[in-house]
Amino acid sequence: MDKFTTLTGVAAPLKIANVDTDQIIPARFLKTIKRTGLKDGLFSTHRYREDGSENPDFVLNRPAYRRASILVAEDNFGCGSSREHAPWALLDYGIRCVISTSFADIFFNNCFKNGILPIVVSRDDLEKLMDDAERGANATLTIDLETQTIQGPDGGTLPFEVDPFRKHCLLNGLDDIALTLEKSGDVEMYERRMAEDRPWL
Repeated sequence: MDKFTTLTGVAAPLKIANVDTDQIIPARFLKTIKRTGLKDGLFSTHRYREDGSENPDFVLNRPAYRRASILVAEDNFGCGSSREHAPWALLDYGIRCVISTSFADIFFNNCFKNGILPIVVSRDDLEKLMDDAERGANATLTIDLETQTIQGPDGGTLPFEVDPFRKHCLLNGLDDIALTLEKSGDVEMYERRMAEDRPWL
């Protein structure tokens, strides 16, 4: 998993509440177990018309936001089913941070496990960030995980909270497998001791 330290990028304003995981990545794209190749399916029901052409009204199809790496989203982002493909699709597109007033629990946890930082802010702060994001290509935010701050295009900063253990994992690029491998020496020592003490097992 790539480390998350400081991210500076364009923020796209997603003014849709209750975005569920089926909107993030529809079920027809879930046939793969790979974490790549999902960006074309991201928000596909919003990004494309029935004839397959792009919907010019959707925020990520606007020229200023095509390379957005931050989403500023409305309430209850990531609700619905627990598909891990949702954060995979966001990451494959290039989204490394989602800011909202609230997230569904499973989606929230899956983000941290896949290198995406979900940030919970107050309604007032979200409205400020939405205003910043409306600036198009000038809607650049800087997310500093070490200092737990969001810096806007005018230089103002907003603090945010994050669980210390999850912060440690993101800063060091540690997913569940990497965390286990950090203990490989202890595991090997335990296995050797078990083999000596209980050779019949």
